[in-house]
Amino acid sequence: MPIVTVKMLEGRDDEQKRALVEKVTAAVSETTKAPKEKVSVIIEEMSPNHYGVAGTRASDK
Repeated sequence: MPIVTVKMLEGRDDEQKRALVEKVTAAVSETTKAPKEKVSVIIEEMSPNHYGVAGTRASDK
């Protein structure tokens, strides 16, 4: 039973998240041969205030 966690900045709409879950599920099912019904995808959204790259928060850009 594969479980995939996707961490990303908040701001995507429901359609984008739906498409992400569908495509990640399909890719994991195809590569692991696990049935799609057994693949779980968790989306963890974070505020740009809580994420930084190269010393700069995403919210400061």
